[in-house]
Amino acid sequence: MKYGFVRVAAAIPMVKVADCKYNAHQIENLIAIADGKGVEITVFPELCITSYTCADLFQQTLLLEEAEIALMKILNDTRQLNIISIIGMPLSYAGVLLNCAVVIQKGKVLGIIPKTYLPNYKEFYEQRWFASADSVPKGETRLCGQIVPIGSHLLFDSPETTFGIEICEDLWAPIPPSSVLTLKGAEIIFNLSASNECIGKHEYLSSLLAQQSARCLSGYVYCSCGYGESTTDMVFAGNGLIYECGNEIATAKRFQYKEQLIISEIDVERIRNERRANTSFTKSIGAYQNTDMLHVNTEFLSRPDLILTRTYKPHPFVPEDQDRLDERCEEIFAIQVAGLIKRMDHIRAEKLVLGISGGLDSTLALLVCIRAFDQLKMGHEGIIAVTMPGFGTTDRTYYNAMKLMKSLGVTIREISIKNAVIQHFNDIGHDINIHDITYENSQARERTQILMDIANQMGALVIGTGDLSELALGWATYNGDHMSMYGVNASIPKTLVQYLVKWIANNEVDEETKNTLLDIVDTPISPELIPADENGNIKQKTEDLVGPYELHDFFLYYFFRFGYRPNKIFLLAKNAFKNQYTDEVIKKWLYTFFRRFFQQQFKRSCLPDGPKVGSVTLSPRGDWRMPSDANAGLWLKECQEL
Repeated sequence: MKYGFVRVAAAIPMVKVADCKYNAHQIENLIAIADGKGVEITVFPELCITSYTCADLFQQTLLLEEAEIALMKILNDTRQLNIISIIGMPLSYAGVLLNCAVVIQKGKVLGIIPKTYLPNYKEFYEQRWFASADSVPKGETRLCGQIVPIGSHLLFDSPETTFGIEICEDLWAPIPPSSVLTLKGAEIIFNLSASNECIGKHEYLSSLLAQQSARCLSGYVYCSCGYGESTTDMVFAGNGLIYECGNEIATAKRFQYKEQLIISEIDVERIRNERRANTSFTKSIGAYQNTDMLHVNTEFLSRPDLILTRTYKPHPFVPEDQDRLDERCEEIFAIQVAGLIKRMDHIRAEKLVLGISGGLDSTLALLVCIRAFDQLKMGHEGIIAVTMPGFGTTDRTYYNAMKLMKSLGVTIREISIKNAVIQHFNDIGHDINIHDITYENSQARERTQILMDIANQMGALVIGTGDLSELALGWATYNGDHMSMYGVNASIPKTLVQYLVKWIANNEVDEETKNTLLDIVDTPISPELIPADENGNIKQKTEDLVGPYELHDFFLYYFFRFGYRPNKIFLLAKNAFKNQYTDEVIKKWLYTFFRRFFQQQFKRSCLPDGPKVGSVTLSPRGDWRMPSDANAGLWLKECQEL
């Protein structure tokens, strides 16, 4: 099973200028190696059979004939291989010389794509030797004894994907051919290039590839020539880059004095899902509906089941680079604060009320309130922070809550819920010694009632503290902590909450508050609704009950963001957590995730307002519209069969 992945490669051979026989041998070797590694489509650099830097030698008949002989040898020597190869060479057609990409498979030439945009500035003089694809008719030509289609209008269909090709400078054009190719159905673009190295050029190239693959919602495989091409005034570094919808997934090491083969898998299923969801992409297709394309069928690629070579990080919501993580935290915090300020301004609220438990979520919500008041130049006493100890409150969380509120200078109210809940148990006839869902939810609803009534009393706004992960799992008491007047954390996954609090601790507060915040980050996650153990420690740990939040956040990201089915999420989770969780553990919590996600939709259907922060959010007004009674059978069945 391939799960929608296509294995591709950028192959950078060692070449000699104008030595077609030598170059063909190097190309053959890399094709054989790539095929042995399960690569389905591989691309080589521009004009790699002759080398790019032949200059006026391109006008020599001998070189052109030797290039075709070299291609014939490659075809003959690789005819037993399934792999599709895209090779660069010069080709005489319609009375002119073209810079072409030749697509081959199993001894056949499938099609020829000429370069459209020919650079003729600074160190480049391509118009001296070549004509543009736009200057010749689309049609057929004879190459290596075969009649094959030629033109920039070709798309290639394999059982797994449709791909298109552009050549080097084509990418730099204001409207690259790849833009049209993708709108006409290409899911992966291959670029044969020969771009010399200059200061800052690699950074610009990476940005260009990221933008084009993101804008086209496509995979993009870029292959530029290396060391062997360097001659006279130009140095080539060997750029092999693979992108997927704006994300770099593999890259070559530049300035190597040897051949390179950069391999990865492009997730075509993701590309298709992204395109279906993006109405702007769909709308753009209409602009090119009269542009004719010729689809060329490739042969079936017989491959074993996929073994991923690319890796997936376990925390997709959290950037791995520390500088990027800091930037992300600062931006998220600013979005939360801006949303809250707008709501306060709209209803002319000068006071906020929120419950403080000593846990991560309420801590982050309080810090958002503090920053909002600072921005508005309002005193912190307008923030009414209420700690409401109950049957499961531990000393650690209680004292952390008190220390945090004192150091931030907010108005503190301590209201024990024990007597009120006991009275409630008596009213409804519930045995206090039965620690069931009634026992737990009565406490959560009592706390919410207190907050709502204080808000009425003080003319204030109740700030919700629940996060995205809890909403996904339905880990909230309906009309209890589920409800507020504005939920500032509703788009923040649990795995990111702790990084946000840690970032604020290190960048935004004094030393005393920092120490409290860091201890809160290290405290086990718990609703504290069940009494502590005999040593006063937290007995009810959320992750023991519903599973590790890092797993659930991973499941949520790939289910929501890309629409993946359980067996693919399972594959990716095994890849990301291979040294941390067994397959059985991942399977267990994946089943739990889907069961709870479908079962608890009714809670998400009536969420309070809250700021959208990232691409994954469950607001019923914007990003997630799901029937509350949808059947989970298909997803749970696949989980059971993993």
